[in-house]
Amino acid sequence: MHIPVLKKEVLEILNPKENENFVDCTLGHMGHTLEILERIKPSGRVLGIEWDKKVYENLKPRDRLILVNGSYVNLKEIIEKNDFKPVNGILFDLGLSSWHLDESGRGFSFRKDEPLDMRYDTAQELTAEHILNNYEAEEIEKILKEYGEERLAKIIARRIVKERPIKTTAELCRLIPRKTKPQRTFQALRIAVNDELNNICKGLEQAVDILEPRGRIAVISFHSLEDRIVKNFFRNSDKLQILTKKPIGPSEEELKDNYRSHSAKIRGAIKK
Repeated sequence: MHIPVLKKEVLEILNPKENENFVDCTLGHMGHTLEILERIKPSGRVLGIEWDKKVYENLKPRDRLILVNGSYVNLKEIIEKNDFKPVNGILFDLGLSSWHLDESGRGFSFRKDEPLDMRYDTAQELTAEHILNNYEAEEIEKILKEYGEERLAKIIARRIVKERPIKTTAELCRLIPRKTKPQRTFQALRIAVNDELNNICKGLEQAVDILEPRGRIAVISFHSLEDRIVKNFFRNSDKLQILTKKPIGPSEEELKDNYRSHSAKIRGAIKK
């Protein structure tokens, strides 16, 4: 079961009040949204965006919840299409869900032997397998270095090219030296497949434009690349007042209940 991270902190930053409207740009399994819906009764609404069609199809409709299968890259278009205004708060939870790791079968986790897919949107063509079996060694090295901050990127890239074709996560793991973490390679490939970092920038830009004055934005990130983008975006925006001088991590209690929350950080801001 997916446990929403930093739920208490999300509610503190967004501060949802009765009859306000919110957008959850990364709906997932609705953990944050259900709490927000409760606080914005009786007529406040949430527009929830879920990119993964499989996850979307399993969501249960709720009163005052508008469900959209799409990406926050198209946030403005989604808002206009659903005539969802005013928007008092927006949430981004940039982490992949426990379902993706444990049940999707798409190769997100190095702990399971699965096909090297790693797509959130299975309608798109680019997969991790395609990258590994078709890109030049220099391109793979760049992906591992930039998106995974992997110091052994050159060694891993050369091994990949030498051992092609690579079809499964187990085959890939065998090529990663024991003195480094396979998470870095998997993170890098996932980011490349889904163009995650560029998407974050596009989503944040639209979110600020959509927000009402005094509207709030909260962003949960799970690694330094995401957090750096959010930090710099907040700092450089003349439309935002930062609410979190430093990113807030999980409490000791949450760490005990949900080990996957250990790398989560949240930043918040309010529109001037």
